[in-house]
Amino acid sequence: MKKTLTRGLMNLLPMVLSIWLFWSLFISLDELGRFLLESLSVTPPFVGAGFTLVALIVFIAGLLFSVSPIVWLYGWIERQLMKFPLFKSVYGSIRDIAALMNKDNKPKNQQTVLVKQANGGYVVGFIMGDETPKPLTDALPEGDWVPVLFQLSYQMAGVTSLVRKQDLIEVDWSFEEAMRFNLTAGISTTKP
Repeated sequence: MKKTLTRGLMNLLPMVLSIWLFWSLFISLDELGRFLLESLSVTPPFVGAGFTLVALIVFIAGLLFSVSPIVWLYGWIERQLMKFPLFKSVYGSIRDIAALMNKDNKPKNQQTVLVKQANGGYVVGFIMGDETPKPLTDALPEGDWVPVLFQLSYQMAGVTSLVRKQDLIEVDWSFEEAMRFNLTAGISTTKP
């Protein structure tokens, strides 16, 4: 009985939580869109009209950000707001997280690697960029250093370490599969 309940829970829980999460996001965005429509004295014509409006606004914003004057104006506003320390910290963090989700901005060489540890074991990591920032390069001994992220299990956090390229073992493993492996502490080895 216990095994059957556990099996049912382990199979249903990820699906139910994923559907709940996306449904909650849909409802929240729909409410935001409905609020915008109602503030313009427009009655939403159908269920999901608010969500459709928000999706349309995001799409139009994406189109506008492909036009140079809009990009320049937004960049100027952003630079002015970044002069405020608290705004700079909060906005910078949110922008960096959003950039992580944007596959277009991911480094083309993002590579899964193994790094040998002092005890003879290996740690799975990810090369996150081509080069190390100049202040770090100046402080490090000679060598070709790259930032490598070691993802912590069950967290969206990790440790970035600077590793010599010659000490890395490249692995033919997709970023998504290796990230899933790291996030679940090696429990997840299945493909989506």
